[in-house]
Amino acid sequence: MVTSAEEISQDTMVISVQNVTANTAVVIWPSIASCADSFYSVMYQSNWNTMLSGYSREKFKEERIPTSRTFYTVENLTPLTTYILCVTCQSASPSNDQCKIFHTLGQDPATVNSKKKDLALGIWLTSSIILLIIACILIYGCLHIWWRKRQERAMAQNAVRNDRNKRQACTKNEEPVEEYEKPGLLAVTEDDKREEVCADTTPEDTQNDPLTADETNSLNCTDQEQKAAQLNAVN
Repeated sequence: MVTSAEEISQDTMVISVQNVTANTAVVIWPSIASCADSFYSVMYQSNWNTMLSGYSREKFKEERIPTSRTFYTVENLTPLTTYILCVTCQSASPSNDQCKIFHTLGQDPATVNSKKKDLALGIWLTSSIILLIIACILIYGCLHIWWRKRQERAMAQNAVRNDRNKRQACTKNEEPVEEYEKPGLLAVTEDDKREEVCADTTPEDTQNDPLTADETNSLNCTDQEQKAAQLNAVN
């Protein structure tokens, strides 16, 4: 059954606004039998003036409440502000006896400080998370650069080691050519030469000067011995 606005206006609607704070207020109204199959409309407006605004429903903020409830908490109000609040049935235009005027309180200093602390805490947490992300990115970049340099250094060391091993292998494959001198051989050779020189004295020299043949041979042998001694000293 649909109820007309005239029938609704005949019902007495005594509403009460309680627990008013800076941002909230609780409105209570009696149950209306004619709204049993419908809903209640809680309408409110700030800085209301009857001379200018009247009771036009289009100028109100509206909240629809089930008929099983006869109270509602209005939130997000402005501190130190005058409000008019009306309760009707089925979004009908409110009348004077269906409305109530109330004033919100000022902000509680403790509440303001609490909100500031919450805001500061939120900003701090957000900044900390951002800084942590940046730090993780920087650490990852540094570790990546360090690991790459380490790999390059290891590759360079392996290349040098391989080059050294190749050189050592080539050196081992080559047989060293060395000349060995036999000390006794030189002495024997010099003695042989000396004997040959001493023996090479010609008969003609001996015949020409038979008196000095022995002296000449002795002088030649002495000269050969001196040369051999000098050669041995140089070696």
